[in-house]
Amino acid sequence: MPATKRILVTGGAGFLGSHLCERLVAQGHDVICLDNFFTSQKSNVQHLLGKPNFELIRHDVTHPLWLEVDEIYNAACPAAPGHYQYNPIKTMKTSVLGAINVLGIAKRCRATVLQFSTSEVYGDPTVHPQPESYRGNVNPIGIRACYDEGKRAAETLFFDYHRSNGVKIKVVRIFNTYGPRMHPFDGRVVSNFVRQALRGEDITLFGEGKQSRSFCYVDDLVEVIMRMMSGPADFIGPVNIGNPIEFTIGQLAELTLQLVPEVTGKPARSKIVLRPMPEDDPTQRQPDISLARAKLNWEPRVALRDGLKKTIEYFASVDIDSFRAPTPNF
Repeated sequence: MPATKRILVTGGAGFLGSHLCERLVAQGHDVICLDNFFTSQKSNVQHLLGKPNFELIRHDVTHPLWLEVDEIYNAACPAAPGHYQYNPIKTMKTSVLGAINVLGIAKRCRATVLQFSTSEVYGDPTVHPQPESYRGNVNPIGIRACYDEGKRAAETLFFDYHRSNGVKIKVVRIFNTYGPRMHPFDGRVVSNFVRQALRGEDITLFGEGKQSRSFCYVDDLVEVIMRMMSGPADFIGPVNIGNPIEFTIGQLAELTLQLVPEVTGKPARSKIVLRPMPEDDPTQRQPDISLARAKLNWEPRVALRDGLKKTIEYFASVDIDSFRAPTPNF
């Protein structure tokens, strides 16, 4: 049985953070979940509130905080276009000030801090698939820049704190992830398609649906994040984590239309309609996970069909109308 640790998870009530908190609590660690509920739901961690080793704090990571912890997972930041574009200045502050604040705790407590970075640091890539050595193709003044450049700046801060102050860091670059507890109105392609199909609405496909993504199920992702934290101290990243199997967005739409009737027992009523491509939307996104394979002995296990079915089951089980969309006209 591993030693009990005091662990802070910022953004712990979010999609990824709540799954991580669940795993850490099950392992017996003392978990502090910190969240301001800007995009997350308290219902994501409702089942943990009665646990003696779980604590929920409402706090905005852009403001300093003082806690005594052994490890920090920094997952705080709106991560979906619909959310991070709603308040771009807040998004940038969360990435930069949030990084400064958690790094300050790690420096004082001599804790290890793991940064949830993103494949968005690669922008609209000109190299495919994307290895960690690729420096990216990001528009610094576009509508996605608040997130892309915020995460790039956070990585800079992490490595400068490590080099200048000896802070123990880990950095993972997360590619498209999906699963239960996604926000139905977060603007991600999986949640958009599932929500639309369940409601019998048209499935909106941007461009011709030929742009590609690689979809990793949340359980696979949480597993590799925890392996990174517990892995060799000298392996600090950045490391790509995600599923390297590539699908077009059109293929995802077709699979969603196949699976919704299987879950609901009702015929699909949606049809696919085309919309113009959003500004700076990447045309390809596929991780090179050679480093994760070699250093963390990790490989995704959940096939898209299986994970998508579980995601549809979750969406069908909740009241979608009880979730707040990020903007009035989203």
